[in-house]
Amino acid sequence: MRFTESHEWIRMEGEIGVVGITAHAQKELGNIVFVELPSIGKFVRAAEETAVLESTKAASDVYAPVAGEIVAVNQKLKTSCESLNQSPEGEGWLYKIKALNPADTNILMDETEYNTCISPT
Repeated sequence: MRFTESHEWIRMEGEIGVVGITAHAQKELGNIVFVELPSIGKFVRAAEETAVLESTKAASDVYAPVAGEIVAVNQKLKTSCESLNQSPEGEGWLYKIKALNPADTNILMDETEYNTCISPT
């Protein structure tokens, strides 16, 4: 898994990346009650807004960790955000993206770097 400064994660499965928000982001947002997911087939640039999360505390944008085409969305989130609240780095994934250049994930943070970013000493 690789991480962005804006608290998204991506896990590459070949040239397809599974994207979601980090557990830290979910904790900060609180109980997420609505998700606006991107359209399948949409092409996005890295750092472009791709989804919107609404929680009991605030609304927050989700950004693409890499450039590519949205190829799938987590349909379960359209009716219930439970998996996103309980397992944001697992079953609560948001969408899948066919990366234009899968190696672009190498510039993102690894888990150690991300944990340092969210918990500076």
